[in-house]
Order: sequence, then structure tokens, then C-alpha cells
Amino acid sequence: MAKSHRQSAPPNGGAEKQLKFIPLGGMGEIGKNMFAFEYEDEIMLVDGGLAFPNSDMLGVDILVPKIDWVIEQAHRIVGWVLTHGHEDHIGGLPHMIKLLPKLPMYGAKLTLGLLRSKFEEFKLTEQDVDLREVSPDDRIKLSKFFTVDFFRMTHSIPDNSGLIIHTPIGRIVHSGDFKLDYHPADGKTSHLHKLAQAGQEGVLVLISDSTNAERPGYTLSERDVKTAIEQIVAKTRGRVIVTTFSSHIHRLQNLIWVAEAHDRRVVVEGRSMIKTTEIAHELGYLAIKQPLVAIDEMENLADDKVLFLCTGSQGQPMSALSRLAAGTHAKIKLKPGDTVIISSSPIPGNEEYVGRVINQLYLRGVNVYYPPTYLVHTSGHASHEELKLILDLTRPKFFLPFHGEPRHQINHIKLAEAMGAPPQRSLVAVNGDVIQISRNEMKRVGQVPAGVVYLDGLGRSGDEVTEPIIRDRQMLAEEGVVIIMAIAGQHPSVEVISRGVMHNHQDIHAEIERMVLESVKRGVREKRNLSDIRDDIFYPVRRYLRKATGRSPLIIPTVLEH
Repeated sequence: MAKSHRQSAPPNGGAEKQLKFIPLGGMGEIGKNMFAFEYEDEIMLVDGGLAFPNSDMLGVDILVPKIDWVIEQAHRIVGWVLTHGHEDHIGGLPHMIKLLPKLPMYGAKLTLGLLRSKFEEFKLTEQDVDLREVSPDDRIKLSKFFTVDFFRMTHSIPDNSGLIIHTPIGRIVHSGDFKLDYHPADGKTSHLHKLAQAGQEGVLVLISDSTNAERPGYTLSERDVKTAIEQIVAKTRGRVIVTTFSSHIHRLQNLIWVAEAHDRRVVVEGRSMIKTTEIAHELGYLAIKQPLVAIDEMENLADDKVLFLCTGSQGQPMSALSRLAAGTHAKIKLKPGDTVIISSSPIPGNEEYVGRVINQLYLRGVNVYYPPTYLVHTSGHASHEELKLILDLTRPKFFLPFHGEPRHQINHIKLAEAMGAPPQRSLVAVNGDVIQISRNEMKRVGQVPAGVVYLDGLGRSGDEVTEPIIRDRQMLAEEGVVIIMAIAGQHPSVEVISRGVMHNHQDIHAEIERMVLESVKRGVREKRNLSDIRDDIFYPVRRYLRKATGRSPLIIPTVLEH
């Protein structure tokens, strides 16, 4: 098949216009996906996700993209297109839309159903947003310059879409998250014919999922996981407890079918799992023959009649599975004969938490099945052969790998360059890059402010955690804290409280008290103001502690006048 990039020339021999692509999240990382496309006076947004913190981001619950540039350009935004309902693609929207004017948001039925539930948690009503439902076969004319064709791509959630974005300079294909599963739970396979047609007509840029760009072969089908789990359930006489991502609707459907085939009732535990199953069932995305059983009614069922679905696949400390493993769940206790299936892989950074839960489960005498030892999970993202097929169908002139860390992006580019018809140019973009695209060129031309906003308490109160706060928390965790209370006056006094610094070191404690008392007395004699006395305490104590203990604790001196 001949490579095609048919594009019309600029009218009247005028200067060629350019499209700008600006990633605000999802480049060089897995999470908080958000893109902007800019052409003349119009901006189109795609997705608005969140990410979860690393273990060193103490007290942080979620991360969302920094959108200062979007706020500045809000008057030019013509629409917001959503590819699917996973947290890393829609989870940041409740935090963002409060900072923006009311904008039309286009998404599929399940995507908008999950989004509405999030908006309710944040006290946002239908009057605050403009949600417009689309199907995987729809074409929407967003504005003068942007028209979007949706096309279905199989993933771990129904209603997952890729996008063909028609612009005045050419077609942009955005794969969305995908794998090419020929046996999905809902029987709805990818619309590869739309990609083939776009490739025939000419694709200027392909933006493609890079999550598994290091993994050879094909990603296993959900049918393979169902078969493996069914074999475990068939030979199990006790209770079966399964944890997976609550948004993995295809996996949940297969687990429900396995339970029904083996005469087990399904019990659901965990706030997000309960909410997601309710929404998916109500919207027709989960087929359930018998009503789900409430956890309070579980004790009425025989052990071999129970399949228990719960949250905690990432070892989250307060999740249902973590509480079961620790023996602190208020309503259920594990016992020998129980079988636990962890139907997910750890997100990078969560390996320690998941490993701890697995060890606790073993110590409770239960049977534990987890990947990669057992085939109880498969990725929702494409491996080499599927990535190559998308490249071959679209044959793009330019290529931008997304949804991956730098190693994934670079390996995806290597894969593209080894194709029979490789792209003319590929770029490893980072968040904030301004990528300028014309019919004949793609180049990096600058940066917009980008980064991350840290939120705690799940951000419902809008509490942002700044980097200085995180540094203080890290210092507290790693180095400890020394609190110094001093009274300045005729009869000065000092109290020193330390945590995590100098246990059973009375000599160090006494020396700090002596140093502080001396600084206070000198300050009183010289009639120095309280802030200067605080400095006279802080810096000598810090130097002394570094020398005496090798630590740099957080030092909080307070001086009061008596």
C-alpha cells in the first residue's frame, strides 16, 4: 500500500498556517493525561486526568495538571473531548472546571455517567457543566477549525474511544488508551477500519499509547484472564475474594459471569467499587442476573456460595483488602480455606504496598493468586505487535508517543523507525512543550507553564499542597523535629521537645537547652527583638545537631516575651 499524505496547498499561495499541540499531562509519565490543540483563535482540549502520588509525596492524595495556561486562554476554548472514563483521563476534571467558564464536554455514555458521579461528590450540578453524549461512531463539528471522528478502541473499560481530529492542515489520529482485544467482555472490537481509512486518506500526526512499548508480542485478552480465574474458582471450596481496579468494567463483568456459572453470589465492598458497579449496571454496561449482595448479608451465605469483590488492588492502607490482610476489617475476618485473587499489577511506586499485603495474606493462611505468578491479570494496553499494526494502518508523517515514561516513548519511536514506512519525524515531548505542526514540518518551538498541583483530602475542599509543605513533611519523616519554646524576660526559661532525633541522648538535649538559654539571655541584655532572638537560636542549634547527630531535623523555635 502506497504511503499517503494528501493535503491541499494553502489557498492563493498564502503563508501556510500551523497547528500547535500542547501536552499538559501524560507525556513522560503515566497519568494525568491532558492535551490542547491550538489553531489560530481556537483551542480544543482532550481529557483531564489525575495521577496518584509517589511514596515520598507525604500526605498527598492526588496530582492534577497545572492549568495556568488554560485558564489564561479560556476564552478561546471551543470544546473538551473525553476519550474514556478512567481516573487518569477524567479524574482531574472536577478540580479544573471550577477554575474555568462553562465549556462543552463531549464523551460517551459511560464516561459521562462516571463523570456525573464525580461532579456530585464535588457539589457540582448539571447547571455548572455542559455534558454532551457521543457514540464511538459519531462525528462532531466542534468549531470552524476542529472536527472530530470518534472510533472505538478496546481497553479495560467500555466506551473507550480514539480520535481522528480533522484540522485545516491535516488529520491528527489520537489512539487513546488501547489494546487490540479480539474477545472483549462486551464483544465490541476496535474500529480498525476507521484507522485504515484515515491512513489511506493521509495521516499527518499519530499520537499513540506507549505504556507497553517495551513488551514484545501481543497483550493477552480478557478472555484468557477469565479462563484462568474460572479454573481457580472451580476448584475452590471456600470463599473467593477478588480485588481489581473498580473502573475495570470488563473484568468485573467476567468475574460476575464466573460467579454465576459456579453458583456463587457476588458481594461488593469498597466505596469506589460499589459506586462504579451501580453506575455501570444502571447504564447497561454490567449484566447481572441476581442482585449484588450487601456485605451485611454475606454471613447468611455458605462459604462456597461467595465471590467477594473489593477495592485494594494497589495495597492502599485503608482499602478493604488491606484491612482484611491486617485483620482490622470491621465485618469480615479471613480464615484458612479462603482464596484471594489480586487481579491487577502494581502501579509503579506501589510495589512495596502490594508486597506487604500479599505477605500479610500468606500469614493468615489463605490461598493467594497474583500476577505474574498466575495469569489473573492482563494489561489494558497494547504490546509491540498491536502498536506496529496501528503504525502500519495509519502510516503517519509525524509521530508523537504519549502515555508513557521516557523509556516507553523512546522504545515506541524505535519501533516506529523499524517499520517499512517509518514516520518522517518523531518527537519525545514533555509536558508544557509547544509542538508546532505544518504540512511539512513538526518541531518544538517553546513551552507554556506546566507541572503538577498536589492535593490532599482528595481535593474536595480545594486544599493544595505546595512543594515547601511536601519538603517539610519529608524532613519530618526522615529527620525528625525539634520544637523549642523559650520565654524571654527577667527569668528566662527554655523547654525542648524532640521527636525522631535524639532518643536517650540526654547530653545532647541538655546542650541544646544551654545554647538556647544563653541566646535568650544575651538577646534580653542587648534588647534584641524576638525575631532576631529566634534566629540566634535556630542557626546555632541546626549546626550543633548536624554535627552531633548527623541529622537535619525540622527546627521550630518559638520565643515569647514575659
